[in-house]
Amino acid sequence: MRKPNGKIKNEKAARRLRRRLSIRQKVEGTTERPRVCAFRSNKHLTVQVIDDATGKTLLSVQTYGKNAVSGARANKEGAKLVGAKVAEELKAKKLENVVFDRAGYKYTGVIAALVETVRESGIRV
Repeated sequence: MRKPNGKIKNEKAARRLRRRLSIRQKVEGTTERPRVCAFRSNKHLTVQVIDDATGKTLLSVQTYGKNAVSGARANKEGAKLVGAKVAEELKAKKLENVVFDRAGYKYTGVIAALVETVRESGIRV
């Protein structure tokens, strides 16, 4: 992942970027154990399952667009719906083990609800 040029003026965004870069140095997805990456905005939630060895996105689930989970938003209830959908699609692709990339977000609230739902559905995170 490339660090952006210039200084980030928003202090909160700069802290998240530092956390994100630190996490990505340690977390890597393989073909047997892909990386589950979450993106959270104020309105929406996006989850991608990525194989870093080949650089391919295996699947993507979000609260908007083509692969949208109906009735889901960027809150804890929506995160549970998205997490269940991700686990269902992982099982369909016969993937039982994944590594979680929280993308610089603190492990609380929506992000924690998402991962706990994936774990409860039988996927080892």
